[in-house]
Amino acid sequence: MSESIDVTGRLRKMPAKAGDPVTYTLKVGDTPIALNELIGRQVRFDYDGVIRCIHCDRTTKKSFNQGYCYPCFRKLAACDSCIMSPEKCHFHLGTCREPERGEQNCMVEHVVYLANSSGLKVGITRASQVPTRWIDQGAVDAIPMLRVASRYLAGLAEVACKAHVADRTNWRAMLKGDVPELDLVQERQRLLAVIEPDLAELRRTHGEDSLRVVDEASLGLGYPVQVWPSKVKTHNLDKSPDVEGRLEGIKGQYLMLDTGVINIRKFTGYEVRFRVLD
Repeated sequence: MSESIDVTGRLRKMPAKAGDPVTYTLKVGDTPIALNELIGRQVRFDYDGVIRCIHCDRTTKKSFNQGYCYPCFRKLAACDSCIMSPEKCHFHLGTCREPERGEQNCMVEHVVYLANSSGLKVGITRASQVPTRWIDQGAVDAIPMLRVASRYLAGLAEVACKAHVADRTNWRAMLKGDVPELDLVQERQRLLAVIEPDLAELRRTHGEDSLRVVDEASLGLGYPVQVWPSKVKTHNLDKSPDVEGRLEGIKGQYLMLDTGVINIRKFTGYEVRFRVLD
């Protein structure tokens, strides 16, 4: 007999582990649900209209920056503009919103990488977040290119790369499985040659040991998908609080239902009832 699941709580970003395929867990409140086992089954989300900030737990009418209330969005370092644009880091100016958090999360080794999620893109992440960051973006292949001393320096290196390669994922193409094959080792060599003058300038300014080119292998990633959607329709809990469909796949932070896709990360902090109906 199929396991019965009926839980209520706040949604959280889905934890995932690299494997063949990637293994996903849905967090509803304090309850972890093994999602891969639910592929092919009918599931349902019922949103009760309540959003609670993932930091302070206060009720909020609107979620900011994927799960925060407005006061937290305004004061927390995790919501500062430098999170999206790391080259704008102002820690060295003494104006970081939370200096201790900056020490722990920004003034540590970061990786500048190339990934193939819907085509070639450049990105950065803390070294400790490899390969989680790649999975969250739905990359089918990713490769480290540089290891650098801080988030700020990683952002500057990324800016140099963005003149020659995209830094965004086409999420619709990613969800259709419409991803071209790329030789990331070759792409890394090509891009490093193009940005060498920029890297030399960064070393002169920040020190020879502040960044280094790495010759690390790429990592291929597969996802638990039975059926790729031919057309991507999205579910929005704010507009339609009841979402139901057969779970056909998981990629990035998206659940693929036969009725449309839902971005779990977008609805972090939303209180829902989650059920498996068959």
